[in-house]
Amino acid sequence: MDDRGLSTVVEKLLSLSVVVLYITLLTTVLYGGSLPAYRGAVGAQLGERALAEATAEVERAVPPPGRAAAASRRVDIPATIDGAGYRIRANGTHLLLVHPDAEIGGTARPVLPDRVGNVTGEWDSGADTVVTVDGAQGNLTVRLGARG
Repeated sequence: MDDRGLSTVVEKLLSLSVVVLYITLLTTVLYGGSLPAYRGAVGAQLGERALAEATAEVERAVPPPGRAAAASRRVDIPATIDGAGYRIRANGTHLLLVHPDAEIGGTARPVLPDRVGNVTGEWDSGADTVVTVDGAQGNLTVRLGARG
């Protein structure tokens, strides 16, 4: 019995098995460790950037002294961060980013003139968001809300 033709088939099957094992190992390492950590870091950075841009828009919405005390400004925020919806909420003096992932979030304080007494309201991601300013010249209120 001559088995010389079988040895090349076995060699090819072993080579193919090593390649499949390598690809499986590489995929497991990437999807199990590196990629989720990278996605989390990118989500945290996007959250910080969205909060910073929202804070800047709130600061720009306040009209200069002596101008009409009513203003409204449309604000664009990302629809999702890391594949999930979120909210930006005002607590009187600060803006807070609230996200289902605990690693994504933060707080920012807009630099507003003394005539702004309060910052209230909330933005939901994916909504058509606006910031409005109204009140008497000496006591303005900034409100986050949806257009409509």
